[in-house]
Amino acid sequence: MVRALKAIDAQFTPPPMPSPTALPALRDNYIWTLAGANGRAVVVDPGEAAPVLTAMEQGLRPCAILLTHHHADHIGAAAELAERCGVPVYAPEDMRIDCASSRVGEGDAVDLPAAGLRFTVMQVPGHTLTHIVYVGEGVVFTGDTLFSLGCGRLFEGSPAQMFDSLQRIAALPGDLQLCCGHEYTLANAAFAQVVDPTNPALAHRIGQARAARALKRPTLPVLLATELATNPFLRCDDPQVAASVAAQCGSQASDALDTFAALRRWKDGFVAP
Repeated sequence: MVRALKAIDAQFTPPPMPSPTALPALRDNYIWTLAGANGRAVVVDPGEAAPVLTAMEQGLRPCAILLTHHHADHIGAAAELAERCGVPVYAPEDMRIDCASSRVGEGDAVDLPAAGLRFTVMQVPGHTLTHIVYVGEGVVFTGDTLFSLGCGRLFEGSPAQMFDSLQRIAALPGDLQLCCGHEYTLANAAFAQVVDPTNPALAHRIGQARAARALKRPTLPVLLATELATNPFLRCDDPQVAASVAAQCGSQASDALDTFAALRRWKDGFVAP
């Protein structure tokens, strides 16, 4: 009887979540792929074609392209790949992305029945005004909004917009795998250590990242929960982070937003010792 019940339970065990794969591209970009149970996959932010074409020779079967923002290192090969593969391109409402076949924004769903995948779109202005992220299937594709141990530069948005965007990402489930657009973890770590020198979780994360890069492996994906414990840009209400920013600026910030704005300015001019 017990054996029969175990057999029944096994039939209803949910399938494992798909695993995202980082394809190194250009100087330090990552093109992300995520395959469904049948092997069909999304391709996220293809800045160049060669890594995707190589992956296709090894079995990758794209079903759609997802774009987070208009910068060339994220969309450079989207039109070529869409034509080669005959797949749709999902992108934000931004006419600077002229290869989009579907425009998506806040709260929209990207349903991909060919792969059995589904994502929800979040609008996250800051790095650019039209930046979006895709959430679903156990991952969040953050483009250049959130990096491991850092965040994107404010090329178009305001500190308040970026702070709000990061807070919204931080409120997502901690077990999501964070898939960022660049391999910036160790560069960000040098700054994070100065801001938050006594954080044991940060020290552990840096050790892991150094070990991964020594083996020429990506430091990503990383759990969002890990970033909540280690990334100073997600911890602007932490006393240590606030104290470091106050010491750097010579005055105490009035709130977490002011701390974030000062932290971003500090990072912009930071030179690693």
